[in-house]
Amino acid sequence: MASATVPTIDPQIEQLCDGFRTDYRAVKGEIGKAIVGHDEIVDGVLTCLFVGGHALLEGVPGLGKTALIRTLASALNLKFSRIQFTPDLMPADVIGTNVIMENEQGKRAFQFMTGPIFAQIVLADEINRATPKTQSALLEAMQEKQVTAGGSIRKLEEPFFVMATQNPLEQEGTYPLPEAQLDRFFFKLIVQYSGRDELKQILDRTTTGHTPVIEAVIDGPRIIAHQKLVQRVIIAPHVQDYAVRCVLATHPQGIFAIPMVNQFLRVGASPRAAQAITLAAKVRALLDGRFHVSFKDIKDVAIPAMRHRVILNFEGEAEGITTDMVLEKLIAETPTTIECEIAAGRV
Repeated sequence: MASATVPTIDPQIEQLCDGFRTDYRAVKGEIGKAIVGHDEIVDGVLTCLFVGGHALLEGVPGLGKTALIRTLASALNLKFSRIQFTPDLMPADVIGTNVIMENEQGKRAFQFMTGPIFAQIVLADEINRATPKTQSALLEAMQEKQVTAGGSIRKLEEPFFVMATQNPLEQEGTYPLPEAQLDRFFFKLIVQYSGRDELKQILDRTTTGHTPVIEAVIDGPRIIAHQKLVQRVIIAPHVQDYAVRCVLATHPQGIFAIPMVNQFLRVGASPRAAQAITLAAKVRALLDGRFHVSFKDIKDVAIPAMRHRVILNFEGEAEGITTDMVLEKLIAETPTTIECEIAAGRV
């Protein structure tokens, strides 16, 4: 019997994939000079970088969220700005405003002074300490990569990323982010406490005069080229359908919903969740040396792509259920093949 032929990758594509992995490791290596541990969080942030998405990092103060993003910015040859969100921050403090300027002839005219949003990587620090009105100033920039102010539309320079940190809602002085803004974040990453060994390394680095030198190892055009490569990664129809069914399974009373979803969720994930899962899975495939997406790639990225896009109902909140609990159960019970769905009578 003749052996099955193994599909080959175009040598040019293979070279691009090698370049992607090299740059990914280079940026991660620079981050590792300053950040101890948090590998899952670093991989999540870099996934957002290489697909052109925004990242939301949540955790109690002091876990290194801001330091991670600042270190990432230092490893990129991009324009960087930081916005410290506070209750008195106004939308004009974010996007800019018209001011009266006087020229050499003494004539006065309005001139638009750009705000810190006009950068390529924007650190929105403690984003949920500002009022919803100010938070909404980011909506247009995050989705359309432009700002409308003073009757004019101003395009933002690409690549453009918003890397935001937020404190848990149980913390004092926080405002919940609007659902529309949460949906614009590619990933929501939960930053946990460091372990014993990690905490020892942090002390060794921060209490002994150690100052890491972070070098810029990648620029904007190369990031954009990698983003285009990610989009070219192949995803088979049955694998893509699995990602689609995982998203549809978050919709209460839908044909793919599991009992836990029907019991504890009020709102399911949007189409942006399916886009995020697919693109993030393609990054995982490239990092694993493959040019095609597997079911495992989908499973590995589904939770950070959907945890902020589903909303618990009153019963879920009262029972102390988290969105991660529901999503873990959903992924475990959603079959990878459509034949299983047919057998279960769902389609």
